[in-house]
Order: sequence, then structure tokens, then C-alpha cells
Amino acid sequence: MTDTFDTFLKTIDNEAHRTRLEDIFNWITDTFPNLERTIKWNQPMFTDHGTFIIAFSTAKQHVSVAPETKALNAFTQQIENAGYSQTNNLYRIKWNQDVDFVLLNDIIQYNIDDKSDCDTFWRT
Repeated sequence: MTDTFDTFLKTIDNEAHRTRLEDIFNWITDTFPNLERTIKWNQPMFTDHGTFIIAFSTAKQHVSVAPETKALNAFTQQIENAGYSQTNNLYRIKWNQDVDFVLLNDIIQYNIDDKSDCDTFWRT
């Protein structure tokens, strides 16, 4: 973990929630070692060649996963099948739900592939 991610994780009071998010971050780092970790807008996020790939935030009942609207639209059915709720900008994994790492992998890989030639932070 980078110092910035460690600092963010220390803000999570619930130890089980903090450990779960740390496990997700470690899984992403192990699975996608080329992604960079950063904190922007008080959210831990992963980027690739300076472009946004995915971000996370926490709430009392869930962790929010934000991969941008285009990726959400491409995976709406899989998100629903996993039992997660979704808005236009994110999907929510309740703390008592399993993390669908296959889905997370597919969404991250989709963004990496789709944004390989992107030279802006957000899709335009």
C-alpha cells in the first residue's frame, strides 16, 4: 500500500470494513500491477497512463465502486446478477455481500482496454 492509501484506510473506523477495502486494493494491485494508485477528491483510485480507471468510496452500509458511466452501462446486467445496486455513476457492494472479483476484473480490464488511447483523465 502506498502511504496515501494507508492514510485513507486509517480514516475507516470499522476494522472489518477497513480490512475488506484493503483486501480489494491489494487484489487490484496484484492483478493489475501497472495501474497507479492515487487519491483524488478524497477517493482512492487507480489510473493508467494518467487516465481514470476506477475509484472507491465508503459508506455505513457499503463500499461504492465507480468505474465511469460507460463501463457501468456495459456491465449493468452483470452488476444486477451479482446482487449489487447501481446508479449512473457507481455500484454498491454491501459490507455483508461477497465481492465479485470476476466482475471487478472485467470492469477494470474493460476500462484499461477502452481507454488505452485516451489522453484525458475522464472520457470525453
